[in-house]
Amino acid sequence: MTQDDFDLSAPELSEDDLLVVDDPHFDRDSVALVTGAASGIGRATAVALARNGLTVVGADVDQEGLDDTGAKAEELDAPGRFVGVETDLTDDEDVAAVIEAAAEEGALRYVANVAGMQHIASIPEFPMDRYDLLLDLMLRAPFLVSKLAMPHIRENGDGVGAIANMSSVHGHYATKDKSAYITAKHGIHGLTKAIAAEGEGSLRGFSVSVGYVLTPLMVNQIEDTAEERGLSERQVIENVMLGQARTKEMMTPAQVANLFTFGFSGHGQHLNGADMLWDGGYTTTYE
Repeated sequence: MTQDDFDLSAPELSEDDLLVVDDPHFDRDSVALVTGAASGIGRATAVALARNGLTVVGADVDQEGLDDTGAKAEELDAPGRFVGVETDLTDDEDVAAVIEAAAEEGALRYVANVAGMQHIASIPEFPMDRYDLLLDLMLRAPFLVSKLAMPHIRENGDGVGAIANMSSVHGHYATKDKSAYITAKHGIHGLTKAIAAEGEGSLRGFSVSVGYVLTPLMVNQIEDTAEERGLSERQVIENVMLGQARTKEMMTPAQVANLFTFGFSGHGQHLNGADMLWDGGYTTTYE
């Protein structure tokens, strides 16, 4: 295996990549809020849900990226609509505003808390300002989004809806130099279970855990990990990222987005408080 075997750029979305399912709530009258919608998994999830006919409100600090997400949805002839709302998820007023914006577009039923970041450092060297920012974005913000969205979902006639949280294999185990990320992902599992406990069955909570996904964030992480550990980028990919996996291939953003689509649909009726673990064998096998 050589470095040339890996394309270190996020793949372009196509119609054939995205799962489309029949569901009575997958129409323009139903709204899905997707955070981190300007790139990567968030963009793919927003486009996938628009392809399934939903009205999608995308939240991100990157307005230009949100515009590109909307353009991609149009390019793929998505029957649903995409509305981008520039949002700082670490600002409570911004979070409240995007929830209200989503509710104004129709019946808010679905939330995908996808936005994330990464910082690579050992615990003794971890800067607290980065720790605080990461936890604010990846744990506090999903809690606040859920807190504000749940009343709107309950106001719908049947109360049917779901809040899905982006987790990771790092929500199941720990590796070195990612302590803040690991803390956030373990916490997101607790939030997911709490949503399910209070959802009364019709309002579900679930999380999605995957291994390494070829996103712009991942490309940066490969570079950061290589520098932190004194390895080549090839060694990071082969030994650190894919070394423990049985499926020797990174997931694509579209493959992750399809898990959100399935989980939100009626096919996911019994997915409640649980985690969808699609990790290529990372956490279930070992040498």
